[in-house]
Amino acid sequence: LDCRPANITILVQMNLRLVQKRKSPIPRVSDDDAAGLADIFRLLGDPSRLRILLACLGAPTSVGEIASRVGLSGSLVSHHLRLLRAARLVRARRDGKQVFYDGADEHVRCVIADMIVHAGEARDEDED
Repeated sequence: LDCRPANITILVQMNLRLVQKRKSPIPRVSDDDAAGLADIFRLLGDPSRLRILLACLGAPTSVGEIASRVGLSGSLVSHHLRLLRAARLVRARRDGKQVFYDGADEHVRCVIADMIVHAGEARDEDED
């Protein structure tokens, strides 16, 4: 993906260290929780939304800057950010008239970093 934040490499490296230390079992998930989790993954299945999330993971970023990075209109970015915010994947902070968006928490960063590493592994295995 061409719109990764400048420090995505650092996030991936940090995540690799966390994954190596983290060996806890996956918790059980109720049917309702599984449906909610599927909704989140479905939301991230839209390439524009994923690029928007990636654009604001590095640091709080304004709608205008996100729109510029991903090549979409500000109104479309705002629409996607509303959905991402409702799913608690991003958080907003108002500074005067401008709103800055950032990843909601470390869990979001870890999930995205894990998937980037996973996608890279799949490509590497395909090349062998």
